[in-house]
This record gives sequence, structure tokens and C-alpha cells, in this order.
Amino acid sequence: MKQFNAKAYLCLFFLLAPFLIPTLSAQLTTPAGSPEAEVMQRVGITDITIHYNRPYVKGREIWGKLVPYGFNDLGFGTSKSAPWRAGADYNTTIEFTHDVKIEGNDVKAGKYALFFALEENGDVLGILSSNTTSWGSYFYDEAEDVLRFNTKSKELDSFVEMLTFGFDTVDATSAVASLKWEKKEIPFKIEVDVKNIVLEGIANDLRNPTGFQQSTWDQAANYAFNAGEMDKALEWVNASIAGQFFSEETFANLALKSRILRKQGNTSEADMLLDKAVSLGSAREIYGAGTQLIGADNDKALSILKANVKKNKGVWPSNYGLARAYSAKGDYKNAVKSINKSLAVAPENFKPRLEQALERLKKGEDINTPAN
Repeated sequence: MKQFNAKAYLCLFFLLAPFLIPTLSAQLTTPAGSPEAEVMQRVGITDITIHYNRPYVKGREIWGKLVPYGFNDLGFGTSKSAPWRAGADYNTTIEFTHDVKIEGNDVKAGKYALFFALEENGDVLGILSSNTTSWGSYFYDEAEDVLRFNTKSKELDSFVEMLTFGFDTVDATSAVASLKWEKKEIPFKIEVDVKNIVLEGIANDLRNPTGFQQSTWDQAANYAFNAGEMDKALEWVNASIAGQFFSEETFANLALKSRILRKQGNTSEADMLLDKAVSLGSAREIYGAGTQLIGADNDKALSILKANVKKNKGVWPSNYGLARAYSAKGDYKNAVKSINKSLAVAPENFKPRLEQALERLKKGEDINTPAN
């Protein structure tokens, strides 16, 4: 066996040391001067995620100086006409889990680098690039642009020391993302076709194992109904009612199909199905189905809510529902009788509400409308 030659080993180590030390030092983890951050906003079922590094102002002049206006030769890299990286260090990125629109422009689901080119007059050109892994915009290439969009910067009332992305305005189908730094804000609107994204997702889900459960089809039909897609809602509720190995008539699917048909103008079949649903429903379920008709078909609502009292022997909340039906038709005398019967069996925490309703009925006020 060869003996260990310490002298030869030390000579080899010192010979290789200049090459080893940079490799070792590159593995050290130290705090970044511009810390990484990430902000996410969900719109519908679509996630919008912005990942960026956050530089500080540190007393510097930002706009037109540290962040030059327009496109510039930064003196390094391959780009001779580069926009701003919208942050520090690596490219700022923005990612969408579904297709969206930015300032009215279509954008496919995916991850993009986000750049801005600002002008002194407040105009801002936003850029989405397919190159998401470069350091800054030193290697920006216009050929990699996926989208260019226009927006406008705004002056802020308060000072923002650390560059911040956020979503200040969010509603059911859109969000306004914004970059804020020093005393300037750069907003841009992102819109999401929530209804169609969800409907497409449901249609796909119904083909996988979740589609082998009746409750999934009921949930799908309910979403389509509330989204105003009556044909799709009818297709899915019909699968819940009949034709599949899991299909079964229930209060929920019969009542939903009745609502769908009523929306489509087929009131005779809607009434027939609702009568069938009542025979299967609990007092609370029938209360909900009957009171949903108040204002749309008060006669049918009264018929359903009378049947609820009879079927369930006046248990809570059947008489309260009947009082509401009588009130909707202006029959306050019978409404008062029903409220009094309801008070006798109502939960203690609900009795104050019934007592208020009783006082309104005695004054001849419809309890289905807000109190004055």
C-alpha cells in the first residue's frame, strides 16, 4: 500500500487554491442589498404572482437618474437599448395560471419578465418578455417580447422608501397591479375571464374521478346557473337526476332544475318539478325554495310554503316562510297568524327578528322589503 505523502498533498492544495476559493466563496449565502419579495393575488381561480427584488431609495434621485427614462445603453451586456428591469438584480417576473388580459391585450398563461420604459411626461411602456432568467435588462432582446402595453404613471401623496409591488384594487374579474417607489406609482390592469375559465375547468373535472360523484354534478350545475349559463346548467343537472350510475332524484337537483326551467320560461314543467322536490325536502329546504319565488311568482311561493307547514307539521321555519308568502300578497292578517305560530317554536336568538317582523305586519308593511 502506498504511504500518504503529506508534502505532495500540501503542494497540490496550494497549487489549486486560487481555483477552489472562488468556487467556495460563490456558495456563501449573505443578505441581498435589495431583498427578494413575492406578491400574489387570486382573481376567480387564477393566481397572479409577481416576484422581484426591492431596492431602497437611500436618498438617491430615482426617476430620470437611477432609473433613466426610455430605452438606454447600460454599458454592459448585449443590449444597446434596454428598458428598466422594474426592480433590482434578476428580472422581475409576473406569472399567470390562466390566460388574462393586460390593459386590454391578450396574454397566455405562463411566466414572463416584466420591464418598464418610462417617459418624463408620465407615459409608460410595459413589456412582457419570454426571457425570465437574466440579470436585469443588460441582455434585453426585443425579439423576445411577448407583449408591449401602454399605461401611465401617477404621483403618490406619500413617500415609498422600498420598491413595492401590490394589488390595491381587486374585484370579481380583475385586479390592478402597481409598482410604487419614491413618489411614483405605475399601475396596470389585469382582467380574467373568470366564468369561462371556471366552466372549462368544471367540464374537465367532470371527466376525472370527481365526476363519478353525484354531488359534483349538482355543484357544477349550480355554478352554471349562477353564471347565467342555463343550457349548460340543465345538461349537468340532468346528469345528476338520471342516466348515470350515481343518478338519483333529490330535493336539491329537482329544485335546481325547476329554477333553471323557470329562467328559460318553462313555468309549467318548473312547477311540476318543484312540487316533486317538496315531497323530498326538509322544512329548511322547502323554506328556501319557496321564499326564492317571492317577488317572482307569489302564488306559487304561497302554495309551496303552505305545503311546507302541512308536510312538516309547523316546525321551524315553515310558518315563518308562510308569513313571508302571505305578506308578499298583502294578506297581513294571515301573515300575523303565521308569525305568531312561528314565534312559539323559533330559536331564542331568532325571536327578536320575528317580533320586529310582527310589528311591521301590524302596520301593514311587507316584511320581504327593507324596513324604513
